[in-house]
Amino acid sequence: MLQIPAITTIAQTIQLSLAPVFMLAGIGQLLNVLAGRLSRVIDRARSLEQLHPSSSGPEHDRHVSELRLLDRRMTIINAALFLSVTSAIMTCLLIALLFVGSLAKLHLGRYVAVAFIAAMILLIAALIAFMVEVRISLRAFRIRPELLETMR
Repeated sequence: MLQIPAITTIAQTIQLSLAPVFMLAGIGQLLNVLAGRLSRVIDRARSLEQLHPSSSGPEHDRHVSELRLLDRRMTIINAALFLSVTSAIMTCLLIALLFVGSLAKLHLGRYVAVAFIAAMILLIAALIAFMVEVRISLRAFRIRPELLETMR
């Protein structure tokens, strides 16, 4: 006969899984930011691709240089998105393991720990990729010195 777990066991399991759920919400926000950045980079690349054939000289070289930079940024953002989604999947797996282990009275502590550590490592890697992409985008944008002089 199937034994139904006590309400207190279910309540404790829900309480235990709240921290990973908050982590999942944070990962969702990170995904939102990364998707927005990727969208802007793609829009800029499309506009430069339209200008590219009609440009020449230094302007053409600037377009090519910026297109290369945008391609690099897209690659990094895509990696950060992949890492974030994988971290979210591991967090969901962690929550599922917490419930299954608690409700079925299985000893899954080692698997829960591995899932949590993997989720955190993936999230750290995604945040590092995000930081690198932001640094690249800031390095690419320089205000011309003559514009700074007229501002004073």
